[in-house]
Amino acid sequence: MNVRIEPGWKSKLQAEFEKEYFVKLSDYIREEYKAHTVYPPGSLIFNAFDLCSFNNVKAVIIGQDPYHGPGQAHGLCFSVREGVASPPSLLNIFKEIEMDLGLKKPVNGNLERWASQGVLLLNATLTVKDGVPGSHQKKGWEQFTDSVINILNNEKQNLVYFLWGSFARNKCESIDRSKNLILESVHPSPLSASRGFFGNKHFSRCNNYLTEKGIEPIKW
Repeated sequence: MNVRIEPGWKSKLQAEFEKEYFVKLSDYIREEYKAHTVYPPGSLIFNAFDLCSFNNVKAVIIGQDPYHGPGQAHGLCFSVREGVASPPSLLNIFKEIEMDLGLKKPVNGNLERWASQGVLLLNATLTVKDGVPGSHQKKGWEQFTDSVINILNNEKQNLVYFLWGSFARNKCESIDRSKNLILESVHPSPLSASRGFFGNKHFSRCNNYLTEKGIEPIKW
């Protein structure tokens, strides 16, 4: 299949695009876009890869589903477009950054600035139906994003993985901890953030690790 995605990722994932499950997934998603309102816009399904090339990946943040409200999702986990109110989990992420690094909350919740520095903002499922969270789970996206993680694990080292909540930890349980930094805590959701997300210092720990490895740290 000819999937439009950043060239470095395309070369790594081309074999995946040819597999039967991905062809079926593509057919299903195409019909969903025709019949329903689906997020993100079709041109932004692979936005996380387009904005963070394979060669540039330094860190990986794992999400589950895109936001399922109008105008929110644009292909990067936890991120929203400029002009859209930051959801509660994202506000808690900014709160932890302020506590950890002393950086004030940014004027918007668009995390493209992170992606351009090498942060892969990867949802396990890359599309969702309007107002129906989890509606495109177990259709093939999880197998695709598992392959993305496996490729990173096999071909790169000195990456920082942010695993917030049990879903993200389970998704990345095969990551080689001897050659990467794994940062784990509860999810930044208001339901759990006070039970270990606040105070985890993941952002400074990430930057300290990258600096130790001679890699440019992230400007959070």
